[in-house]
Amino acid sequence: MRLRIIVLAVMGLLGWAGVATGAPVKKVTPSPFPGMVFIPEGAFEMGSRKSLRELDPVSIFQADRHMLGPEDPAHEVILDAFYIDVYEVTNREYGEYLEASKKKPPRYWDDTRLNQPDQPVVGVSWKEARNYCQWRKKRLPTEAEWEKAARGKRPVKYPWGDNPPDKSLANFDNQYGQTTPVGSLKKGISDYGVYDMSGNVSEWVKDWHYPEYYLFSPKENPPGPEKGVYKIIRGGNWRNNAEDIRLTYRNATVPKARSNTVGFRCVADPLKASSQ
Repeated sequence: MRLRIIVLAVMGLLGWAGVATGAPVKKVTPSPFPGMVFIPEGAFEMGSRKSLRELDPVSIFQADRHMLGPEDPAHEVILDAFYIDVYEVTNREYGEYLEASKKKPPRYWDDTRLNQPDQPVVGVSWKEARNYCQWRKKRLPTEAEWEKAARGKRPVKYPWGDNPPDKSLANFDNQYGQTTPVGSLKKGISDYGVYDMSGNVSEWVKDWHYPEYYLFSPKENPPGPEKGVYKIIRGGNWRNNAEDIRLTYRNATVPKARSNTVGFRCVADPLKASSQ
C-alpha cells in the first residue's frame, strides 16, 4: 500500500498523463471574461488575394479609383492582442442591458422569428451596439480585429476554410428563413474558436467606411477612417448569398440603421480585461 501511494505521488508530480503519452502540454490562455476567446498579437493577411491579382497597378493613380473594389489590396496587418466574444450578442444578453439601463427595446424585439433568447439581437443601431459594449466594459472591434478573428491563422475565404458554404456551416441565402441560435452551426467555427462569422447576422464594427482605405491604412493597428457617412458591417447575414458572406467582403450602412439582418459582438483589450 505504501509503495502504491509513493508511485501515485511521483506520477502526479511528473504529470503522468503527458509522460506516458509523450504528448506536449498545451498552454491555454484563460479568458478574463466569460464567453470570450483570446486572439494573439501578430500579423495576418487582410483583404482579397484574388482582387490583388486582378488589380491593374495603373488604376491606383487614377482620380476615380472605384474600379479597385473595397477588398483591394490584400495586405499584411499587425495587431495587438485582444479578446473577442465567441458568439454574437444574444437577445438574452441584450435584455440584461435593457433592464439595467432602462433603454428602449430595439426594433424586432417582439418579432417571434427573431426574439428568442439565444438568437442574436437585431434591430440595433451602431450607437446602440457601441453603448452595449461599453456597458459590458468592452468595445466594438475594429474592422481589422474582426477579420483576424474570423480568418484565424490562414487567409481563407470562410471561417472553416475555402470550401463553399452549405446550411451546416452557415446561415445564409434565406435557407433557415430567420436567424439561428448563436453557435448552433458547429462546423462553421473559425480557427480561433469564434462562431457565426459568416452569415446569421452582419456585424457592426467600429470603422467608418472608406472604399480605398486599404491603400493608405497603417500597417499596425489600423483604426479606420476618422470620419465618414457609413459604418462598416461584416460577415454577411441570413439573407445574403454565398459570395456576400465571404470574410473579405466589406459592406456598410448608415449608423442609424436598425435592420433585422444586423447584429454585433464585442472585444476587450487585455489590460482592461485583466483589471476587471
